[in-house]
Amino acid sequence: MKIIKGIWKDPLGAAGILVISMSAFLALFAYAFIEDKTPNANEMHLALANQAPGFEVTMLALPAEVEPQSWWTSFWQGKPSAYYRIPLESHQLKWDTLYYREYGQAESATQKKLALSDYYSSQKIRDKVYLQKKHFLFGSDRFGRDLFSRLILGARVSFSVGFLAVLISLLIGIPLGAMAAYYGSWVDKLILWFINVVWSIPGLLLVIAITLALGKGLWQVYIAIGFTMWVEVARVIRGQILSIKEKEYIQAARVLAFSDFRIIFRHILPNAIAPLIVISAANFAAAILIESGLSFLGLGAQPPTPTWGTMIKDHYAYLIVDKAYLAIIPGMAIMFLVLAFMFVGNALRDVLDIRSH
Repeated sequence: MKIIKGIWKDPLGAAGILVISMSAFLALFAYAFIEDKTPNANEMHLALANQAPGFEVTMLALPAEVEPQSWWTSFWQGKPSAYYRIPLESHQLKWDTLYYREYGQAESATQKKLALSDYYSSQKIRDKVYLQKKHFLFGSDRFGRDLFSRLILGARVSFSVGFLAVLISLLIGIPLGAMAAYYGSWVDKLILWFINVVWSIPGLLLVIAITLALGKGLWQVYIAIGFTMWVEVARVIRGQILSIKEKEYIQAARVLAFSDFRIIFRHILPNAIAPLIVISAANFAAAILIESGLSFLGLGAQPPTPTWGTMIKDHYAYLIVDKAYLAIIPGMAIMFLVLAFMFVGNALRDVLDIRSH
């Protein structure tokens, strides 16, 4: 609670917490807020490509067969649409026959006709359930997909990559850094040599190399980013333990014949947690940036999985025309989320820095 109160006293830290909390909430309950509830928000209508924000269209909805699935699958992965939708330019109902032109067709085009009684009962035809409104809050992308829906689902990828990459880096960096500092001698020299070797390789190049070796995909990105971030964690843990292991209470624990594992993880690491929290916040932001870069290069999550980097890649050519927002909106999302984590990291550094108290 003391840490939370300290962050709230920092205006930028408080703003970062709000942005992160709101983004995480929207990402977790994405399908409750987005228009396109299909898996990956991947309902395409090429006739609706590159529509402006706030665009609205009437859709002809025809029932489609959908296999039943669990509520958890629907909550987390979405569910296939129960309708086959056709965007309409105009329509006219005569008895139970609908005459319509699809969106984008000229007025001179011949109208199509459809017997609605083949799909709906008379009551449903009178209630006009065959017509649905579709809203595009942020407009549509070049495939006619809802940009807002894919943006929200893209936040899931960013948060999951950041969380798992940081977790992997902690699982690798903490034990190696602790062993190097606690045992010293040749163990320290060997681990420090390995740390320096990995540290000397540019991070993005190492991530790309690991991704190419493991193949393209989301899990490969988790592993690749996590394997490049453990070095900084190991170095910080090593430095902290070197200064802590000579304290009197650690010497007392050794005299009492406590195991090395208990001394490291019960008595030393809890006192080195403060800088670890700050590094984890910074690494979370770095992981989001790296994942976006990999997706932009085509090495991250593969289509149709929505990621912010892929959205920029698909639309960066529109920056020089009047549809620049297609690339700017996901770019702004990356910027605000990364800034939020950096603000929180800076606030944590100030709160946990004993020299400032």
